[in-house]
Amino acid sequence: MTATTITAPLGKSGRVRPGAAMQQTATMAWRSLVSVKHNPLELVDFSITPIMFVFLFTFVFGGQMAGSPKDYLQYALAGIIVQNTLFMTMYTAMALNTDLTKGVFDRLRSLPIARSAPLFGRITADLAKQLWAMLLMIGLGTLLGFRITGGLGGFLGATLLLMVFAAAVSWSAVLIGMVAGDAEKVQVFAFTLIFPITFTSSAFVRVETMPGWLQAWVDVNPVTHLSDAFRGLLVGGEVAQPVLWSLVWAAGIAALFIPLAMRAYRARV
Repeated sequence: MTATTITAPLGKSGRVRPGAAMQQTATMAWRSLVSVKHNPLELVDFSITPIMFVFLFTFVFGGQMAGSPKDYLQYALAGIIVQNTLFMTMYTAMALNTDLTKGVFDRLRSLPIARSAPLFGRITADLAKQLWAMLLMIGLGTLLGFRITGGLGGFLGATLLLMVFAAAVSWSAVLIGMVAGDAEKVQVFAFTLIFPITFTSSAFVRVETMPGWLQAWVDVNPVTHLSDAFRGLLVGGEVAQPVLWSLVWAAGIAALFIPLAMRAYRARV
């Protein structure tokens, strides 16, 4: 990264102009993406781990859950992708926390760039990685027998919905990254929050197979709505209500966590 790629003219108030801020955000996003070249272990998180999820759920649970791995994959792949997406948002928290503790933000703060550029750049880069992981899992699922019956429109709608939801949840990850003392605490937060809500949903099993007292929670669980919407768009089924509730949850999560995350970000940076 050179000075010319991140330096931009300031407005009369001394603030970076909106167009320049967007360019700086793109530069910071690119910085995060090319870091994979220098840190190949990131490929494990964004490539190998999703592949393992697909193989393990399909061939370990497929015969028991649906009679055959192929039949189970047709139902469960949407839930596997949703689970992976939620867990991957925590990499945003870990990366931000690492940059903070290593003084990266202190160095960036001395540059004439928008204060928000490193934060929005990180979120943008991680959404690109989320998209890569989703496409990889769908590609692998297709090789194993999964079929998209909702057409191109359903696929594009499912992709857009997943990215919107991931962007909203990313703000909760930003907050965790800001308040956690170190990366290990971020992992504890991630496991404690995401693991229960993904497994108490319709991501992997049908709601009617669960006890009645648990169904009451599963029916309002945002992961249930997102899994049902993603599944419906890809392979058919009810779409309108799950999509609507997924968007409502995304808007609510964003409305709650964006102010809190930005306040914590300004306090730390």
